[in-house]
Amino acid sequence: MTRDAVIERPEEQEEVAEFDLMDKQILNVIQSAFPMVERPYAALAAQLGLSEDEMMRRLVELRRKNVVRQIGGIFDTRRLGYKSSLVAMQFPAGKVAAGARVVNEHPGVSHNYERNHAYNLWFTVAVPPNSTIEETVARMAERAKPICYRILPTLRFFKVGVNFDMVSGEGNSNKEVIGKAPGTERSAVPLTDEDIRVIREVQEDLELLPEPFAPMAERLGMSQQEMFAKCRVLEEKGLMRRYSAVLHHRRAGFRANAMAVWRVPPERALEAGLKMAESRWVSHCYERPTYEDWPYSHFTMLHARSREECDALARDISKESGISEYLMLYSTREYKKTRVRYFDA
Repeated sequence: MTRDAVIERPEEQEEVAEFDLMDKQILNVIQSAFPMVERPYAALAAQLGLSEDEMMRRLVELRRKNVVRQIGGIFDTRRLGYKSSLVAMQFPAGKVAAGARVVNEHPGVSHNYERNHAYNLWFTVAVPPNSTIEETVARMAERAKPICYRILPTLRFFKVGVNFDMVSGEGNSNKEVIGKAPGTERSAVPLTDEDIRVIREVQEDLELLPEPFAPMAERLGMSQQEMFAKCRVLEEKGLMRRYSAVLHHRRAGFRANAMAVWRVPPERALEAGLKMAESRWVSHCYERPTYEDWPYSHFTMLHARSREECDALARDISKESGISEYLMLYSTREYKKTRVRYFDA
């Protein structure tokens, strides 16, 4: 579990960290792709005209301010054989925090937020191949005792890519649009024991050492170059999306976190999803199942500097997509934010 894995605080209490233009340029680079080379901080420094010592000093400070949450491998859950889903639970007033604590005990829960809706607790959970989402959530519900819950797995994947342009203060996530191929095959890929060992290593938060990959390679019993080659193969197979930093979006200045949910006619599901995914402010875009009491099939995550800005962005998306019926679900409290730990012994 990372240092900020379990948090219970109102989001409005989050303060924006202070940093200069060079810090913003560093954040822009490392959230897109962190160099997998023997001396990565030296490589970053050369790219931005700094010394290695200055680069490391700045990253130490950005971590201290909790702007950089983690640096490591970002993996495709399905390609690894895991199953995952978004889950919505409804709790009585005053019982949300207690329910969230129960949910957080599961190691596959990576994101857990209270949101402004009757379904007031929203979390993502991943389970290994020998488990099922339905049984896992049912066991959670037995202990957490929500009024009801809805399991909302991904039916169609349009976009994922949380990138923020720190210099301009705008969203910048178009690079990850699946777009022309939303049905891209994401079934499980057979893994060797060595694959799993490498995944276990590169999912860990990278240390601030001149040669941070050296201890990882040593534990794997291979050279750094051999380890980098293995990681390239993982990327080619679609197992690892990228190796990069994850930012704390509110600390970085994007204080509003809205999950916009859209009521889309089935015959327009593909067209509307592609249109929504075009927005550079949309970091995630999925189609999920509907229920009698939940008619919203499309989910888009919006991160902006204020609620007013998020609301304006949603109006723009509504105009562009032609979908007029939607809700803005804002996170009011963060209970957990971390990465799933795969193949954790």
